[in-house]
Amino acid sequence: MTDYSEEQRNELEALESIYPDSFTVLSEKPTTFTITVTSEAGENDETVQTTLKFTYREKYPDETPLYEIVSQENLDDNDVTDIIKLLEQQQRFHGTPVTIENFLNWKAKFDAELLEIKRKKMKEEEQAGKNKLSGKQLFEMDHNLDTSDIQFLEEAGNSVEVDESLFQEMDDLELEDEEDDPDYNPVNLDSD
Repeated sequence: MTDYSEEQRNELEALESIYPDSFTVLSEKPTTFTITVTSEAGENDETVQTTLKFTYREKYPDETPLYEIVSQENLDDNDVTDIIKLLEQQQRFHGTPVTIENFLNWKAKFDAELLEIKRKKMKEEEQAGKNKLSGKQLFEMDHNLDTSDIQFLEEAGNSVEVDESLFQEMDDLELEDEEDDPDYNPVNLDSD
């Protein structure tokens, strides 16, 4: 349950700190106050000023306050009308009050929409070839791959044939085994 009087007192304190020189409380029940707003000096050092009077309704802030212009200086009737229109626009309640239930409903819909967007993006990337998995990722995803080589060897009967002709020209490569080289000294790399 909302403690309207507490919320109203808190707002009055905030307004008083924002407008220390132009804020005046007229009454506590109902809460009524004025704020005098003065413009910067314009042409000919002339300022525009108005005093706005607000009265909180019993269930404010759930209900909009009553307001009126109680005094004005250097304002035309059109300016006063524009100020009233602006106040009306600002006092209108916008949107739905947030409760735990409607927030959770909104969040579930939002999460579902976000998941669908991610799925579409992944599908588009897969189709574009951007989402190719590495061998490690494939191996981690498909546990059949860790036994596939063993199955291949078992199906072949553990008899793997090696084509030795692929290795016949290995002697021509002149590969030296560093450990077999009598002059090899790992401490002194300059030695031959």
